[in-house]
Amino acid sequence: MNENPSQAPDSAPDSAPASAPDERLVLLQRRLAAFAAARDWQPYHTPKNLAVALSVEASELVEIFQWLTPEQSERVMEAPDTAHRVADEVADVLAYLLQFCEVLGVDALDALAAKIDRNELRFPVKSAPAPKCHSSE
Repeated sequence: MNENPSQAPDSAPDSAPASAPDERLVLLQRRLAAFAAARDWQPYHTPKNLAVALSVEASELVEIFQWLTPEQSERVMEAPDTAHRVADEVADVLAYLLQFCEVLGVDALDALAAKIDRNELRFPVKSAPAPKCHSSE
């Protein structure tokens, strides 16, 4: 077994090593920043504007599900056209969230980990009550 987790497993020597999730986020943030810079969009990428754009894109994702039943919503990825729309809106939401985090210096993964930690303390797992014994008296 390979001792270096950043390298591909020995069984697949020709495959490229997978980037860690945080590395991929950083690379995507850089691509988004370069995309915006090439178009001189930085003056428009204020925290307020990015938060508004994020809200709009999240609303477009919600719109796909607006009139679906719960059962239909669970099958939304089965239809290629709808699956494509969902994936596009998820991408838009993530793009604006990453740009928002970049502008404000928020590490999204650290923020999420800290929030999960707080929620675990705030909402502890309740022990299931012991089943009551039913006597056959």
